[in-house]
Amino acid sequence: MLHQKRSAALGFIFVTLLVDIIGWGIIIPVLPDLIMSLTHGTVSEASIDGGWLTAIYAGMQFIFSPVLGGLSDKYGRRPVLLVSLLGFGIDYLVLANAPTILWLYIIRIFSGAAGASFTTASAYIADISPPEKRAQNFGMIGVAFGLGFMIGPAIGGVLGQYGVRVPFYFCAGLSLLNFLYGYFILPESLSVENRRKFEWKRANPIGTLVQLNKYPIVYGMIGALVCIYLAAQSTQSIWAYYTKFKFQWSDAIIGWSLFCVGLMVSIVQGGLIRIINPWLGNKRSVYVGFILYLIGFTLFSFAPSTLMMFLFIIPYCLAGITGPALQSIMTGQVPANAQGELQGGLTSLVSLTSIIGPLLMTWLFHYFTTPGNLYFPGAPFMMGAVLTLIATILAMRSLAKTMPTTPS
Repeated sequence: MLHQKRSAALGFIFVTLLVDIIGWGIIIPVLPDLIMSLTHGTVSEASIDGGWLTAIYAGMQFIFSPVLGGLSDKYGRRPVLLVSLLGFGIDYLVLANAPTILWLYIIRIFSGAAGASFTTASAYIADISPPEKRAQNFGMIGVAFGLGFMIGPAIGGVLGQYGVRVPFYFCAGLSLLNFLYGYFILPESLSVENRRKFEWKRANPIGTLVQLNKYPIVYGMIGALVCIYLAAQSTQSIWAYYTKFKFQWSDAIIGWSLFCVGLMVSIVQGGLIRIINPWLGNKRSVYVGFILYLIGFTLFSFAPSTLMMFLFIIPYCLAGITGPALQSIMTGQVPANAQGELQGGLTSLVSLTSIIGPLLMTWLFHYFTTPGNLYFPGAPFMMGAVLTLIATILAMRSLAKTMPTTPS
């Protein structure tokens, strides 16, 4: 009976994460059109608003992830998750009816805070998972990301053909149904005796970053990861704007192209990496991945046609072997009792790149697509290539100093 309850709860958490990612993915293909309809501007101008909206959302997640985690430690996981789901549903309804661009900014602040529910969902998984099943159950988060990013943009692209606001109504329906399901089905996972007081000093997103100061041996590799995460924002932040501007892609084509990206990422992360990494070793995997990123970003920046953009997705996604290999090397350079601190710091750095990256990349796109300036819409991808080159140099210098604790 206990096993059945745990399975049902895990199923709900998986669906919750999946719905969150699908909702996020659905709006990617249609957001440029929604912004243009509200501002009556060009694709180039809309990209600036898109960058700020993404940065605000990521910034609120960075601030509120530890806050919601602390609140869930005091009040339990269930109420925090349900409030987040209800917030998502309201967020999408407001987006669907937003009369001005100001409404988008206001609601992104609130939805960013609600989007920090991943912290609470992760805590819920930890609560109900026996030690021998914990790693396997946490793997559901990665599966949810992969599936959500495949399904979401494809649905968004298709629904966007029926109206720029239709996908937002669909997302609202998904989130509210998920809220109702959780309200009636989801049990609390955190017993009263295991709860603690909420303390603001522990709900500090900067604290996890400070912990990275303890591990100077991995500074170079951390720097390389930051550069790669920033470079990846060139794809995540401007894909819809770039392809709409340069190739006049419809929402449907944008959606299906991102479906292909999600599919390739799932294939690489879920299967190929288990073959390639043992064959090449961690260090060679890092270098091969950097080369593939460099090729992918450069090809995207000069792509002459729709067909070429789809083909260039292949080397770009194959480069995904880099991140896990680099993280594997880093974990071998710190003590076993410090892995949590390392991962917490890395997570905070990823959040920061999701704030800075969209602003940088959308500004580059806007500048190089504005009449009177040098015309080069692929400038953000070229910046991605430059950042990859810097990451390669940092990694080479750092890897030369690492202790041989992982396969090379």
